[in-house]
Amino acid sequence: MEPWNDTGLSEFFLLGFLEDPALQPVIFGLFLSMYLVTVAGNLLIILAILSDPHLHTPMYFFLSNLSLVDVCFTSTTVPKMLVNIEIQSRAISYTGCITQMYFYLVFAGLDNFLLAVMAYDRFVAICHPLHYMVIMNPRLCVQLVLVSWVISVLHALLHSLMVLQLTFCTDLEIHHFFCELKQVTHTACSDTFPNELILYFASVLLGGGPLAGILYSYSKIISSICAISSAQGKHKAFSTCASHLSVISLFYCTGLGVYFSSAVTQNRHSTAMASVMYTVVTPMLNPFIYSLRNTEIKRALKRSFEGKPQVCQLS
Repeated sequence: MEPWNDTGLSEFFLLGFLEDPALQPVIFGLFLSMYLVTVAGNLLIILAILSDPHLHTPMYFFLSNLSLVDVCFTSTTVPKMLVNIEIQSRAISYTGCITQMYFYLVFAGLDNFLLAVMAYDRFVAICHPLHYMVIMNPRLCVQLVLVSWVISVLHALLHSLMVLQLTFCTDLEIHHFFCELKQVTHTACSDTFPNELILYFASVLLGGGPLAGILYSYSKIISSICAISSAQGKHKAFSTCASHLSVISLFYCTGLGVYFSSAVTQNRHSTAMASVMYTVVTPMLNPFIYSLRNTEIKRALKRSFEGKPQVCQLS
């Protein structure tokens, strides 16, 4: 393969789900439907939280940020794929590919950190209920979200700058429906060992760190719940974190599924299908999980649709 030094003129070709022309209308309709449901569902969660003063608490502050990130996360990949299917094109510009990869990394990282922050919030609420409002004060909540943003942005910037140093070849085919970091790196002609090394350490540090925090938080939560004497108290304590635990399980199970599918099998189509669960299905299901299992969210949504004024009752 010839090196392509003039990257300003090059294009990548996304081969994800465009192999069979007969299936393209079905894929277009399916992904468009999932995207619209994702955007509508997460925006409804944000609207319900903003419109109901009863939900102006740390837990729902983090949930509204998670919903916003999920909308942005899906919007980095699905619209471009829909446009490519509609215009019968597989091309994405070099600049567009790097930009898509950067924002994908930012929002994937934010999802990861926000879930860890929400686990810490549940840990404080259940293990230290008397000091909850003191510990989880508005300043700390904003700081936790800002730190998550800063780390995610710097992490994505590091990988993007490393990719910009690579020399690419005339074979610029990416067997995915978006510019995934590992796949983009593998199209390069130059040495990619530094990129893969940084990717490995970043995955262990920034992926394993939040996961370890989540596991520690829930180990303490489970211990505290087991120490509660009444069955009603146990059920109430568990119900406050059931939705979050479901979202965590969905997020990490699909993420690990993508990782193991790419490591175990060489079938690129299977890897792309597994990535759909991680990048599209998970953000789409999150609003349903929180709304179906959370009576406060359902109540706020009902009030919003009925147009009833939100009044805080002083106890």
